[in-house]
Amino acid sequence: MQRKDVAIIGAGPVGLFAVFECGMLGLSCHVIDVLDMAGGQCAALYPEKPIYDIPGYPVIEAQELIARLGEQAAPFAPAYHFGQRIDGLAALPDGGFRLTTASGHAIEAGAVIVAAGVGAFGPNRPPLDGIEQYEGVSVFYLVQRREDFRGRRVVIAGGGDSAIDWALSLAELAAHIMLVHRRDKFRAAPESLARLERLCAQGKIELVVPYQLHALNGADGALNAVLVADLEGNLRRLDADRLLPFFGLSMNLGPIAEWGLALDQHHIAVDPATCATSVPGIFAIGDIATYRAKLKLILTGFAEAAQAARAIFPLARPGAALHFQYSTTTGVPGQSAG
Repeated sequence: MQRKDVAIIGAGPVGLFAVFECGMLGLSCHVIDVLDMAGGQCAALYPEKPIYDIPGYPVIEAQELIARLGEQAAPFAPAYHFGQRIDGLAALPDGGFRLTTASGHAIEAGAVIVAAGVGAFGPNRPPLDGIEQYEGVSVFYLVQRREDFRGRRVVIAGGGDSAIDWALSLAELAAHIMLVHRRDKFRAAPESLARLERLCAQGKIELVVPYQLHALNGADGALNAVLVADLEGNLRRLDADRLLPFFGLSMNLGPIAEWGLALDQHHIAVDPATCATSVPGIFAIGDIATYRAKLKLILTGFAEAAQAARAIFPLARPGAALHFQYSTTTGVPGQSAG
């Protein structure tokens, strides 16, 4: 069993940046994620969605951000364990932890960083009879490739940012976009709502309000129509071959909730100065961590990764001096300093 200095649970953007911050201090890392790839929600839910608040990038697609973070972590050769869910954690007699996965693998590390985003997540499925047979064929809870919807008749259900954003994004590709919501008001940024109005006026998006999903028509997973109902129960048929229901995510901490960590409304409470949890040697960063006035932003998680790495250093290298230095001074292993 190969022991490393740090086990990072979660390979989203914050977890990947934690590899870099630990690596810059000479700390080796395991990275474990239940998904079969790096990226977390960025990769699984909106890989082609633009992100505007990453310093130095006026705009960058989510998948491109993950690729860049992977490149940044690569010089430190982290051991990735994809498709693995951590089920158990036990303190070792000589210090550090042993983490066990659902498939029976064991991983040892001197410290643990939980960077699991919102924890285990999955879509809130609409209560439609037989929807399972359409999932992955003509019903999707995320968009991995916009091009897959070119020329399609698409029904998008929901009234929040995801529904609006994808309606706007797919309007230029799809044959027709129908946006279904139980109210005539949407929860989205003013600029997004203004764009929605313009595209509706141009006939590129059709608002179907106030309606909600009622049933699916089709065979062998191939959708040919979505039935919707108004508040009085009157039905309307929408000819469609794709349905995108965006009703948010079902989130839970999973086995992490059993580790004895102090929790605050399903988040892990941490010391904002170090990101330490209530259990010595375990740290939490990113959206799963909470403290007073916490901002749930990727860039906040990046700063927390740096704080956690420096708090872990004295645990991993007792007695060693840690002098603060800028990366322009130290450079990156295998690369020349800027």
